[in-house]
Amino acid sequence: MEGYRIVFTGIGQAALESYAVHRPQDGEVLIETLYSVLSAGTERANLLAMPNTPASFPAYMGYCAIGRIAACGNGVTDLVPGDRVIVYHGRHQTHTIMKAEGQVKVRDDVASLDGAFTVIASMSLQGLRKVRLELGESVLVMGQGLLGIFATQLARLDGGLPVVALDFSPERRQLALQLGADAVFAPEDASLKPALLDLTRGRGMNAIIEVTGSARALEQALDLAARQGRIALLGCTRVSDKPIDFYQMVHKPGVSIIGAHNFVRPSVDSYPGYWTRQDDYRVLLDLIASGRLQVRPIVSEVVSPVQAAPIYARLAADPQAPLGIVFDWQAL
Repeated sequence: MEGYRIVFTGIGQAALESYAVHRPQDGEVLIETLYSVLSAGTERANLLAMPNTPASFPAYMGYCAIGRIAACGNGVTDLVPGDRVIVYHGRHQTHTIMKAEGQVKVRDDVASLDGAFTVIASMSLQGLRKVRLELGESVLVMGQGLLGIFATQLARLDGGLPVVALDFSPERRQLALQLGADAVFAPEDASLKPALLDLTRGRGMNAIIEVTGSARALEQALDLAARQGRIALLGCTRVSDKPIDFYQMVHKPGVSIIGAHNFVRPSVDSYPGYWTRQDDYRVLLDLIASGRLQVRPIVSEVVSPVQAAPIYARLAADPQAPLGIVFDWQAL
C-alpha cells in the first residue's frame, strides 16, 4: 500500500512524498492518521537547521496526531480496527506502525480535531507538574504559542492565582485572556515588573513556565521570580547567548531552574510531579470532554497536506506564523 508524508528536503523547503506502508507485525498496529498538528517552534528549528538540531536532510517531522486503527498484528487484544488513538511521534504522514502496548484510546465524546492536540498539551502539563504548583501560587507563562496557551489554561485549572501570560503578539495576548489568564503583558513592557510585584503583593512570581526557549527570556524570568521561586524550562533553549549572574539571580534568592523536557518522564508508574505520558493523555482527554480545557479557539487553520510547501515557507519566513495549524489527512 502507498502512503504519503511530509518531508523537509532542505533548509526552508518542504514537500509531500509517497512511501510504502507495510502490514503490522506481531504486537503492532497500523494507524491511519486523521489529523496531525504542526509544532511551530520545534519544526521551524529543524526546517532552518538551527543549533541543537540534527541539521540534516531529508528530515521527517511531526509528533502530535490522532489516528484510527486500520489493522492489528497477531496478539493484539486491547485494540480493534476503528478505535481512535493518540499518535505520539508518528510524524506528518498518512499511516504509522506502532506497538499496540501503551496506546491510549480516545473517548467517544472527544472530537478528533480536539484530540489531535493531546500530545502537545501533555508537554505543557508535564512542565507545569514539575514546578509543583500549590493552590493560590502565582504563575507566569512566558510565550503563548501552542505550549504556552495550554500551559496558561492548565495553570488556572491547577489553582494558579494570578495566572499571567506574556507574548509579543497582541492577538495571542487576547487569546490568553479569553482562555483564562488574569493578566497579560508584552515582554518589553516597561511596567511589567512593577505590575507583577503589585499583583503578587511584592513577592514576584512563584512559578514560571518559560516556553520561548530564549536565553533572554530566562534572564527575564529570573528577574521576575519570587524568592524560592521555580522556573520550568519548557521551551528548548537552543542558543545560550546571554550571560547570567547565577549568584545574584539563582543562588542568593534560592530560585530553582527545572529542565522540563518532555522525554524526562517515567515509563511505567506515575508519581507526584512526574506522570507517564499515557496518564497525562487520559487526564487531558477528560478535561477536553468536560469542557474545562478548550482547544477549538486555538485552531487557526485546518489544511490539506498538499499545502505543506507553502505552509512551511510561511513558517520559515515568520516565527509568529498562525498558532494552531492542523493537517487534515482525510483530505487526501
